[in-house]
Amino acid sequence: MDETSGASVTSGTTEPYGEVGVGPHPEPWPDDPRFDPELLRHGDRRNVVDRYRYWTREAIVADLDARRHPFHVAIENWQHDMNIGAVVRNANAFLAGEVHIIGRRRWNRRGAMVTDRYQHLRHHDTIEDFAGWARGEGLSVIGIDNLPGSVPLERVQLPRRCALLFGQEGPGLSGAARAACSMVCSITQFGSTRSINAGVASGIAMHTWIRQHADLPS
Repeated sequence: MDETSGASVTSGTTEPYGEVGVGPHPEPWPDDPRFDPELLRHGDRRNVVDRYRYWTREAIVADLDARRHPFHVAIENWQHDMNIGAVVRNANAFLAGEVHIIGRRRWNRRGAMVTDRYQHLRHHDTIEDFAGWARGEGLSVIGIDNLPGSVPLERVQLPRRCALLFGQEGPGLSGAARAACSMVCSITQFGSTRSINAGVASGIAMHTWIRQHADLPS
C-alpha cells in the first residue's frame, strides 16, 4: 500500500479538489535537511499532516519520538485479528509510545493506512513475555474488555505510565491476559450488541488517556 490513502489535506500548491497532498514545491527550495529532495521535486501525496509536508520519513519519526506519550498499546494476535491495523492507526493518531503485538508476528496492515511506518512496533511471543517487559518498564497493564468485575472506563483515572491491553475480536482478553492486568476496564454501551471491536475500543481508551493526561493545545 502506498501513502496516498486518506482524506485530502492540501497546503502550498493548489491542487484539484479531492487530490491528496501537495504538488512540487516552488523554487528556491528550503535549505533544511529534514526535507526530501524527491518530494520537493515531485510533490508529496502521503497521508501526513501539513506540518510534515516534504519531510523525509526519518525526520517525521524523529520529530514524533520527541513528543510521544508514555502510554503503550498492546493487542493479542492469535488468529490474525483484522482490527490490529486500526489499533496501529489510532496509536499513531494519539502518539502512543509503542504498539505491542502479542502472539503471531504477522498481521494485516491494511487498516493501518501506512501509519505503521511512523509508529514503533514491538512483538512478544507470549503474554508472559509482554507482562515481564511491562514490569521492567514500570508500566501498569490495563485490560480493556467488557468482563464481569470490570470497572467502567468512564469512572477510572488511568495511570500516566500504562499499557492498554486488548484481546482478540470475539473471545476478548485471554485468561493469561486477564491475569497480567492490574485492572480491567469496560466501555459503557447502551445498545443491543455485546461488544465493540478492538479497533473502536482502542480509540476510545486512548482518547480517555489523552483527555486525562495529554497537554492539549490551547
